[in-house]
Amino acid sequence: MTKTILYARVSTTEQTLEHQQAQAEASGFAFDYVIADHGLSGVSVPIKERPEGRRLFDLLREGDTLVVRWLDRLGRNYVDVTATVRELLDRGVTIRTVINGMSFDGSAKDPMSKAVRDALLGFMAAMAEAQAETMKEAQAAGIALARSKGAYRGRKPSFSREQLDQVVALLGEGRGPAEVARAAKVSRQTVYRIKENPGAAGRALAAWA
Repeated sequence: MTKTILYARVSTTEQTLEHQQAQAEASGFAFDYVIADHGLSGVSVPIKERPEGRRLFDLLREGDTLVVRWLDRLGRNYVDVTATVRELLDRGVTIRTVINGMSFDGSAKDPMSKAVRDALLGFMAAMAEAQAETMKEAQAAGIALARSKGAYRGRKPSFSREQLDQVVALLGEGRGPAEVARAAKVSRQTVYRIKENPGAAGRALAAWA
C-alpha cells in the first residue's frame, strides 16, 4: 500500500512543524506519516545523517509520495540535495513541493524530459545553497551591526525567516510581486524591499534573532 509522507526540517525558532504541516494541508495534502528533524542545519547535516531523515529513507518505497515545503527542507548543500532527490526518484518515489505545487518523479523516459527535470532540480538545489550562504553572511553582518550599535536593532521585521525564504524562492522563479505577496502572506511593500536588498532583510532578521 502506497503512502504519503510529509518531511519537515525545523532549523530555527522562527519555524515550526505545525506551520509547515498546516501549510501543506491547506494545499490539499493528507499524510500517513509526518516526520520532522528539529534544530539541524541543512548545510552541514546531510539528510541521511539526521535521526528522522534516516527513518524517512527506511519508510519510503516505490509508489510513495514525499511532500516537502520546498527542496531546501531536504538540505541546503547542492551535492547532497541533488543526490538525495535522484536516489529517491530511482527508488520510484514521487517528490512534491507545497510551494508552487511542483512534482518530480522518475517517470520521465526520453532524454529531453529527463534533461528538463534535472535542470530544474539542479536550479532549485543551487538556489537553496545560495540562500544558505546569503543568510549566513547576513546573519554575521547583522550581529556585527547590532553589536556596533549597542542595543539598537532598528525596526523589527514584519516577516519571518520562513517567509523570507519563500519570497526569495518565488522571486527567483520570476513570479510577480503581487503573486509572491499572496503566497508568502506578506505585504507587497515587503516583497519589494526583499527584492531590492535580500541581504539587508536577512541582516534585519539576524539582528532580532
